Amino acid sequence: MRKVTVAVTGNPNSGKSTLINAIAGISLQIGNWPGVTVEKKTATLKIDELMVNLVDLPGTYSLSPYTQEEVIARDFLVQEKPDLIIDVVDSTNLERNLYLTVQLLELGIPIVVTLNIFDEAKKKGYEFDIEKLEQFLGVKVIPTVATKKEGVKEILNYIKEFANGNYAVVQQKINYGEDIENSIKIIEDELRVKNPALLNEYPSRWLAIKLLEEDELVLKETGIKKDESFLKKAKQHFVSAHNKDIESILADIRYGIASGVTRDVFRKREVRRLDLTEKIDSVVLNRYLGIPIFLLAMWLVFKIAFDFSTPLSDWIDSTVSGPVTKWSNFVLKSVGSPEWLVSLFTEGVIAGVGAVLVFVPVIAMIMLIITLLEGSGYMARVAFVMDRLMHSIGLHGKSFIPMLLGFGCNVPSIYATRVLETERDRKLTAMLVPLMSCGARLPVYVIFIGAFFTQNAPTVLWSLYVLGIFMAVLLGFVLKKTFFKGFAPVFIMELPPYRVPVFRDLMVHTWQKLKHFVIKAGTYIFAASVIMWFMLNTPYGVEKENSVLGRVGKTISPVFAPLGFGTWEASSSLVAGLIAKEVVVSTMAQIYVGENEGEKKKALEEGTSETPQKEEAKGFFEDLKDTVMSFAVSIKDAFLSLFSGFGIQSLSTVEGEEQRPLQSKLQGIFTPLTAYAFLVFVLLYWPCVVVGIAMKHEFGSWKLYGQALLIHSVMAWFVAFIIYHGGKILGF
Repeated sequence: MRKVTVAVTGNPNSGKSTLINAIAGISLQIGNWPGVTVEKKTATLKIDELMVNLVDLPGTYSLSPYTQEEVIARDFLVQEKPDLIIDVVDSTNLERNLYLTVQLLELGIPIVVTLNIFDEAKKKGYEFDIEKLEQFLGVKVIPTVATKKEGVKEILNYIKEFANGNYAVVQQKINYGEDIENSIKIIEDELRVKNPALLNEYPSRWLAIKLLEEDELVLKETGIKKDESFLKKAKQHFVSAHNKDIESILADIRYGIASGVTRDVFRKREVRRLDLTEKIDSVVLNRYLGIPIFLLAMWLVFKIAFDFSTPLSDWIDSTVSGPVTKWSNFVLKSVGSPEWLVSLFTEGVIAGVGAVLVFVPVIAMIMLIITLLEGSGYMARVAFVMDRLMHSIGLHGKSFIPMLLGFGCNVPSIYATRVLETERDRKLTAMLVPLMSCGARLPVYVIFIGAFFTQNAPTVLWSLYVLGIFMAVLLGFVLKKTFFKGFAPVFIMELPPYRVPVFRDLMVHTWQKLKHFVIKAGTYIFAASVIMWFMLNTPYGVEKENSVLGRVGKTISPVFAPLGFGTWEASSSLVAGLIAKEVVVSTMAQIYVGENEGEKKKALEEGTSETPQKEEAKGFFEDLKDTVMSFAVSIKDAFLSLFSGFGIQSLSTVEGEEQRPLQSKLQGIFTPLTAYAFLVFVLLYWPCVVVGIAMKHEFGSWKLYGQALLIHSVMAWFVAFIIYHGGKILGF
């Protein structure tokens, strides 16, 4: 079977990912701010006897190596040499998009241009002379509407005919003027004589242009020095005849070509009325209203997410801790499993899975709403609105997107730093993200606030979130003066028109993000629960104080004594939190409360009962029926919660049966002052291991995570120290 590799490239917001999804029938992540599709993604499809490998490259405005997206796209096109390029052009912004098309023509790779978002262009009254555009560029041009799959059949037919050799490649060689063309010829001739191997590795005309531009990456890869004699000879005329560098001259020429082609093939009627996008932007981008509108939007995001997901999370929690644990215990006892194995499976494995699943509804809702805002075009406006504030810590508006996601979970926030152009910005933002109070810290807050601050719960919780933001700003100031010196790059972001996202795309992209959380983050949270069980039960049957975790807690407890919580129990819980912050609560519950001996005995008796098989089966089916019925009730409650007023349910402290004994125990050990110092320490200390794994995956080493855990932990210790001793001085 013949194979053909097709690279799909284009500007951000040109509908590139949606088009490849429409072509291949699979899902790819999309978004409305530049750089979402940073990693190369592929799709394979069969057209008759032809196997097509589609490669979705990052959205870029050019092939100059200034951003991570541009480097990834350019490296693939130059090094992998695909058989065909699908250049996705936003037909509502033809001139800007053609700048990339001109650069693609320099590669000498066959191209098919798709005029995407063609329906919106026609609504605006735009007219195109497609035949003339094909003549100018020497390529096939196909109008498409990716969201409606219009033009997809024509693209597939073209790929098939191209692979069969039915289309001769007659692409135009863009003429850059006599001076530059002569310089290109000098370099090509010299390379053919002195280094012909390079011409087999790189497209000759493209390589000559890059050497002429003194492209740093190309010079490094080829080993050619910018001051070599043949390059000096090629550039000599420019030095004397032009008062500009060659890269700027070439950029001007490319823009001129794109502008000239657009004038010849494009017409648009004068439209004097404001369109819907301009009307909405006049409000949401208002200098005074922009940030309040954004804060209101985010409040609604979290309100809707928590209100809707709380009944579902409660159902998952009750199902896992109830029937699932009960019947797992029964099955294990029935086959003669030892007590330690039953304990490991029910308290470690099942509890670990439950800890992951309980967070799924809220994460899913947050991801769904954020994806909706991305697809609508609003998230690009958020970066624009927050740009001025972010500049105060040496970053720009786009850095706020990952930090915003950090309030849900810090792990996807680390991956979201891919939207940033420079390595400096990505690393600095990643260092600040863990200071955003993620959902995993919320169980710790709820336990302590319910025990010590019931009268001022909203204020205390609000203070923790504000403190995290304040410390991020403070740390940003320090880091930009030390480890991350430099200026934030000029913030240039396209604001796409508002669109109604396709429902199928919303579901697909939400599932992709949720799957990432469950598989990657969930795996480590689950593992943490199992590890904590072993550490608290080794040697098996020993008092928890003398277990492995207990001895570790005793060893490090003097470090926390100056903060007011220097007990082995608190220290052990903080050690557990290194893996995942929510494990702090489950570890405290095991240490401070333990299992109710009566319930344990009852469960043991039920698990080893000689009840006839028929009665056990009846009990199982009754539990199954109750579980299904309670699920239906939770679904109804979830939808009713959306209309239950404007109080945020997640802020309420509803004490369950398991929380009451733990909170009572905490009230005998902590004071309100030491409790608040403990919460502040949990907020600021050591980013969890899952965040570290994400940093390692994104930045290639553990160095950044090592810096983060050292800086954050030292900062947490000093801030908690100041709060504790400052509070004592003030008489709290």
